[in-house]
Amino acid sequence: MCRNANKCTLTALMAVVCWVCLGCSPTCTPRMSVERKAWGTFEGQEVSLYTLCNSAGMTVKVSDYGATLVDVQTPDRNGNVASVVLGFDSLQRYLDNHPNFGSTIGRYAGRICGASFALDDTLYQLKANRNGSIIHGGAKGFNRQLFRVENAYTTNDTAAVRLSYTSPDGEEGFPGTLRFCLTYKLTDRNEVILEYEATTDKPTVVNFTNHSYFNLNGCTAPVLNHRLVVDADSLCVTDAHGIPNGEFKAVCNTPYDFRQCSNIGDSIGNLPKGYDICYKLNTDRPEGLTQVADVSDPATGRTLKAYTSEPGMQLFVGLIDLGNFVGHGGTRYGKCYGLCLEMQHFPDSPNQQHFPSTVLRPGETYRQTTIYTFGVLNT
Repeated sequence: MCRNANKCTLTALMAVVCWVCLGCSPTCTPRMSVERKAWGTFEGQEVSLYTLCNSAGMTVKVSDYGATLVDVQTPDRNGNVASVVLGFDSLQRYLDNHPNFGSTIGRYAGRICGASFALDDTLYQLKANRNGSIIHGGAKGFNRQLFRVENAYTTNDTAAVRLSYTSPDGEEGFPGTLRFCLTYKLTDRNEVILEYEATTDKPTVVNFTNHSYFNLNGCTAPVLNHRLVVDADSLCVTDAHGIPNGEFKAVCNTPYDFRQCSNIGDSIGNLPKGYDICYKLNTDRPEGLTQVADVSDPATGRTLKAYTSEPGMQLFVGLIDLGNFVGHGGTRYGKCYGLCLEMQHFPDSPNQQHFPSTVLRPGETYRQTTIYTFGVLNT
């Protein structure tokens, strides 16, 4: 019991003031947080949506369906917060057909020619789903699976959710029971970090990526005025179906040269289908993670810097009209509304002996880290 009534009254008043400040005042600094809500069902199982917030005003939403990056909201130069990835507000739209908005892609990102590969003198026939080949893990790849949430937590400067999926031996034709984990992290430095891990009980091939469509203007206009830099001197040579022939060619004097900052729309008209190519990144450096891409939107001032441990990046800005899709907040998308920066190994690596290997064997652990850092222009 308090012996000094005035002291008790002052203490109680200070407690109320602190509670109001932390819980109600819009001027108080928000803290790292993770919140979960039920988001519907898939094949009779509950699907959840996790919202990660940092103290800088960023919000990231992740679903355990497809380990999907559902939404990223960041402020522009004036402090206005908006979505910067294409996506939906309801689970049902993700269950319907869509162009992999925010999906986790596995077991193998990109194409494998003829939907087959040989490993240790055994020929594996996969389930073709595109022009006789397999793309993005097949018709029911990781993007169509329900993941298990192993942990959701916060630290002083990070909010995170860790998801896992066990892909059974023979799924879509791939050998080995594969244990896959992906951790999404949002930091106080406005980093969205993706940490991948995988192990197997049989020799297999793996290649994972995230298929987010970025749009720094708030997803309200095409990305053709976005400015882009890609740290790559060469790219994979492919046929008309996007299958590499094992060779690389220089980007110099081609529409694919983004070594100097350029508007995405400047040369896209010279490409019949837009940008859909895998760069050989300049990532062979001793310091580890390398900044490989830099995107900015002059209209809003938002920026995106991408870092990865992977040797390749698929750049996709398709000349396709996304007008059939109504996204976050009822926004109807349109032509050239998204920019994909898919960090990965090269397509068809299992059939290209000169490409870096994508073979994973028992006793080994696959690891990949990709970071997307958001900010605003200084001027």
